[in-house]
Amino acid sequence: MNEVSAKFDTAATSRREIGFAEVSLPAPDSSLFFKGNPPKFGDVFVERRTHPRPLPCEFPRQEFIGQSFHLTTLPELLDELVARIGATPFSYLVTPNVDHLVTLTQESDDKDLQLAYRAANFMINDSRVLSMMARLSNLDIPAVPGSDITRKLIARFPEGTSIAVVGGDEHVHRELEASYPQFNWVFYMPPMGVRRSVSHQEGIVDFVCRTGADVTFLAIGAPQSELVCHKIAKTGKARGLALCIGASLEFVTGKKKRAPLWVQKAGLEWAFRLLSEPHRLAHRYLVKGPTIFFAWARWLKARRAERRAVSGSTQAAGQ
Repeated sequence: MNEVSAKFDTAATSRREIGFAEVSLPAPDSSLFFKGNPPKFGDVFVERRTHPRPLPCEFPRQEFIGQSFHLTTLPELLDELVARIGATPFSYLVTPNVDHLVTLTQESDDKDLQLAYRAANFMINDSRVLSMMARLSNLDIPAVPGSDITRKLIARFPEGTSIAVVGGDEHVHRELEASYPQFNWVFYMPPMGVRRSVSHQEGIVDFVCRTGADVTFLAIGAPQSELVCHKIAKTGKARGLALCIGASLEFVTGKKKRAPLWVQKAGLEWAFRLLSEPHRLAHRYLVKGPTIFFAWARWLKARRAERRAVSGSTQAAGQ
């Protein structure tokens, strides 16, 4: 991180190497980013862009198991996300699935964690299992998988879009650059233990604010991606759109394979992933995941009690 910071600090005094007559950093209408990994000083350049301020998201919301999901389709969501590429203020998307909701339920007293999700500009259901549970609760919460969002959104990026990736590995980074050379990529691999390390989180926040990329992908897992995004938003210094996308870039680059479409539509993608990575995912899907049904049962009980209370109040008022 010190190497990256140093390049920003010296960029303004090295105009000849950058090739601009005048450079002043930071600039509110500038985006500074690097090409390649690791970055070299000769690859630094500034591109000035102007973006209209996007309107607030107006998708309807539905509360389910303690979280308020935006209700939308993939095409509608993509239109909203494209409008936020490179825009100010900074906005971010989260895609909770069963694992996320279990964590949020188990750590309900962690105010920072709860706020990180609730403050997101877009909260989109990633899980077909959650969709089925919602239908059984007489609710309609469509699933828009994060992997689909990532793949389709990249296809709509304008040429020259600057993209920062936090996390991933060198294989993913190389494949992204090779597959999408029309974009300007910068990569940052933070140390392990981001969830419990304030200094690691601050390093990511500083990186995102300094690069000023049009789009930032956070591929460091949940809930650390969401926690960091909320911290970035609170600085008021970042721009563009950030997406907490888990393993989506691994699917985009072909490092991992997604389940066949019929398996996805049957709500069994989790089983396909479990068979593909049993050692890594067994605890998540076989131990932690099933506890969502206890959280769901508690939510249903509270919902029925609330309805009875409302019904009793209405009857009393009519007497």
